[in-house]
Amino acid sequence: MPTIIEIDGLCKTYKGNRQPALDHLTLNVDEGDSFGLLGPNGAGKTTLMNIMCGLSKADSGSVSICGLDTVSEIDKIKHLIGVVPQSLALYPMLSAVENLRVFGGIYGMERRKVAERSEELLNTFGLWEHRNKLADKYSGGMKRSLNLIVGLLNSPKILFLDEPTVGIDVQTRRAIIDYLKLINNQGTTLIYTSHYLSEAEELCNNVALIDKGRIICNGKPASLTLQHSCGSLEELFLKTTETAINNA
Repeated sequence: MPTIIEIDGLCKTYKGNRQPALDHLTLNVDEGDSFGLLGPNGAGKTTLMNIMCGLSKADSGSVSICGLDTVSEIDKIKHLIGVVPQSLALYPMLSAVENLRVFGGIYGMERRKVAERSEELLNTFGLWEHRNKLADKYSGGMKRSLNLIVGLLNSPKILFLDEPTVGIDVQTRRAIIDYLKLINNQGTTLIYTSHYLSEAEELCNNVALIDKGRIICNGKPASLTLQHSCGSLEELFLKTTETAINNA
């Protein structure tokens, strides 16, 4: 498959910090991948996601998406991607359908298409009957589902997901993972971060383990666990991050 995301020598250090958030990080993602970015807190995963989405700028290095530069051509890229942030990106005093109308307008979608996609996705995640309820009154799982729907609204070519199932019940998590697997099988490229390593093992066909802004290892989960004599991604994660800490 052709490369859809190219990351070359990315560096980022936040003001007041000596340790870089990203340290000459280089990585490629193929079209149609379900790619997991895994690592401990502070590893650089969210920083990397924000730079890829055009929400933050690197100090040096470059990122291209579908051959487009994320700095000079971000307006074109925004029509190709969907973003599901870890922090809920919802207007709490608007209903579900009102939230989707607002975000549909931001995406530049036609009102008819927004209405069609809203009904389709709200039905898929069991929220249609709650469509006129304020988002602030939703349960945690319902808010997570609506947060995901916002990212899916414009039928993105690439979907960025930063901890999309954090803090929700098993049933909602199952519904979200099953839907992500479905759209990935239909061709949507997924870029995914999570602390649920068993979830990543199920969803991702490729992963990169990141620590202290650097890639420790990347490849197919089964190949990586075999290569490092580990029985699971969780065991691999603990082994490789422990090695990184001991070698620091």
